Amino acid sequence: MKSYNVAVIGGDGTGPEVVREAIKVLDAACPKFGFKLNYTPYDLGGERYLRTNEALPASVVTELRQFPVILLGAIGHPDVKPGVLEKGILLRLRFELEQYINLRPVKLYDDRFCPLRDKGPSDIDFVVVRENNEGLYTGSGGFVFKGTPHEIAVQESINTRRGVERCLRYAFEIARKRNKDKKLTLCGKTNVLTFAFDLWERAFHEVGAAEFPDIKRDYAHVDATTMWFVKNPEWFDVIVTDNMFGDIITDLGAMIQGGMGIAAGGNINPSGTSMFEPIGGSAPKYTNQGVINPLAAICAGQMLLDFLGESAAAKAIETAVIKTTREKIKSLAAGKMGYSTSQVGDLVAAAL
Repeated sequence: MKSYNVAVIGGDGTGPEVVREAIKVLDAACPKFGFKLNYTPYDLGGERYLRTNEALPASVVTELRQFPVILLGAIGHPDVKPGVLEKGILLRLRFELEQYINLRPVKLYDDRFCPLRDKGPSDIDFVVVRENNEGLYTGSGGFVFKGTPHEIAVQESINTRRGVERCLRYAFEIARKRNKDKKLTLCGKTNVLTFAFDLWERAFHEVGAAEFPDIKRDYAHVDATTMWFVKNPEWFDVIVTDNMFGDIITDLGAMIQGGMGIAAGGNINPSGTSMFEPIGGSAPKYTNQGVINPLAAICAGQMLLDFLGESAAAKAIETAVIKTTREKIKSLAAGKMGYSTSQVGDLVAAAL
């Protein structure tokens, strides 16, 4: 029997609760599809930081490199200054494990939960491929005269040909694998960011023409992209963009697919350790109340299996989530689902 090692970071707030339900569903899939998952929990998050004043020990990063996948709940603690845990854990893992792709499927499962008029599941089914190791998130820049009336703050966007090309190739491959419209849209701002997106646009057309002639190439400014997410989401198949724009448009994508309760994402190193998570926050006000929606974490588990090559099990989990969402769930919002957190996990496991 095939066996896979999975690192588990429950994290903060409601993170451990939703991870428990994701594991419940994964464990239901294991015997059905003939593989085994071996879980190793890691104590990372706000509570550990408050105890030790250390966000992510170097030794833990070394250990995590030995796993093919990480299942993450959420990072963010009300007693820790914003940015400390996000930079110290999330960004550090993305950079040190070279998870250079952020993969965000945007798929509507039930039109009841879509805020857009006259749009249904056939209209909202696309993928955003976000570059995850460069751009404004490298932390390049600094202050001059900090704290004075003459203060200057500089934040630089770093874009390398290597980083851009590997992101583009991944996105072209996704468009080919999906085999939907076989269209890749570059989302940028070529009319203003004339250095960074000149590089992106040239690489986009050069790589596409040379290696992916079967994939249609399209371009949209980021502001137009947000407009069309709302007006014509059916226009999109796969979108590729830089780190900052990807961070912004994927939250809008989450809203049109039903909200943070259903949105999952992956931080991908195609040949290394990848990390999967619900994209909502830690929601500390709901901690231990049993009301948080675990479907996004369950969908993160589905993506994790797909990455491991267990595509049949991944598809079955998605089908179970769709069935549960359409037939049982009253709302995707916390406390309004009609079921507790653990009951939703039970429903998906039973549907599986």
